[in-house]
Amino acid sequence: MENKKIMVCVTQQKLCKRLIERAHTLKQHEEDELFVIHVVKENWKYFGQLKESDALEYLFESAKEYGATLNVFKAKDIEGTLANFAEKESVDMIVMGESLESSQQQNMINRLQDKTQKQVIFEIVSQDYES
Repeated sequence: MENKKIMVCVTQQKLCKRLIERAHTLKQHEEDELFVIHVVKENWKYFGQLKESDALEYLFESAKEYGATLNVFKAKDIEGTLANFAEKESVDMIVMGESLESSQQQNMINRLQDKTQKQVIFEIVSQDYES
């Protein structure tokens, strides 16, 4: 049986750890792979107002704690970069935090679902999720 590949989309918020924790609970076998991915617009700071090195170290340590690989990119097209990564790595499931955007067009989840070519399961983690 082929191992499952789970991609976790994180932002600059420290709440990203709960997304990584949730993705880890979705692993069915030790061989299943976790990819943590953060994409930021070109010319923007990676982590907004947070001190860059502290935020990157926190994200790295959180990923490492759950046996995930950390991937950080700068790109013009965030959704396209996420979709391309999912395709390249043959991702089966994408874990994302619930969107607070009211319009479908502003909702990152909807935009990523539209760009994803491969059949992928989306696991949306609610704001109040606790592991």
